[in-house]
Amino acid sequence: MSTLPPTLANRPFPVIGAPLFIISNPKLVIEQCKAGVIGAMPALNARPATLLDDWLAEITETLAAYNAAHPDAPAAPFAINQIVHKSNDRLDHDMALCVKHKVPVIITSLGAREDMNAAAHSYGGVVMHDVINNAFAHKAISKGADGLVAVAAGAGGHAGVKSPFALIQEIRQWFDGPLALSGSIANGGAILAAQAMGADFAYIGSPFIATEEARASDAYKQAIVDCNSDDIVYSNLFTGVHGNYLAPSICAAGLDPLNLPESDPSKMNFGADAKAWKDIWGCGQGIGAIHTVQTTAELVSQWKREYEAARARLGLLAR
Repeated sequence: MSTLPPTLANRPFPVIGAPLFIISNPKLVIEQCKAGVIGAMPALNARPATLLDDWLAEITETLAAYNAAHPDAPAAPFAINQIVHKSNDRLDHDMALCVKHKVPVIITSLGAREDMNAAAHSYGGVVMHDVINNAFAHKAISKGADGLVAVAAGAGGHAGVKSPFALIQEIRQWFDGPLALSGSIANGGAILAAQAMGADFAYIGSPFIATEEARASDAYKQAIVDCNSDDIVYSNLFTGVHGNYLAPSICAAGLDPLNLPESDPSKMNFGADAKAWKDIWGCGQGIGAIHTVQTTAELVSQWKREYEAARARLGLLAR
């Protein structure tokens, strides 16, 4: 059984909302947390950088008021994603604001730095680090991360190629701390399956794009509803790192999704240019389960019903 820090322990619903570049915003994060999901947002979504201070205050104050009004069913904690890459010239600024507001969970990606982990630990924050293989997992924990997000094949945006079965079992052979699984999880049965494999949390992003609170275009949301796994393209062309994207957005950009060139990884830039993500839509393979645009509360309620139904099918006792 995993050893979880108090911030992550005893969560009534085992889901973390993946931070969605450009798309996540305070409104979405707050509704995720109210619904019992650990809501997350990239720090870089706040543009200009000074806006992050206001956003963190809004999330913190709104959730505190909600918890005061609902002491028997408080909201889940929230998380901020930090891109730990040399192209992110805002990292130190944004992390200082996370320390100021005592953000409960920090999710780090594309680089593991001991000073970032230490900054989060200075006020009791928990650090979860994105990994695509077992070697990166070892490195992240050695540098002080508390937990891991195993980004398996089929995840939206930047994703690995490992089967979730392989990735989880390799990590669990040596790590008994917080572990989330990302990759094509889009219904309650898949959430239960992630737990059955050894993960503590399902890490879900793409379905939240098709919610009313998400800061995505109507066309993007409708594409999530209309498409399925056949419409997902894996390429490193757009940012220098391999990821999964919606083919219709690639076609709309005048490119052939079946014949994309390779990109130079050394030229990736996450801090200055959001155009790739604005025009080329990141998305995971699990979207075949998404059939309508709805509120975050409605989506999570649907998952909870499906989750309990899956438990019942397996003869498990209700919580």
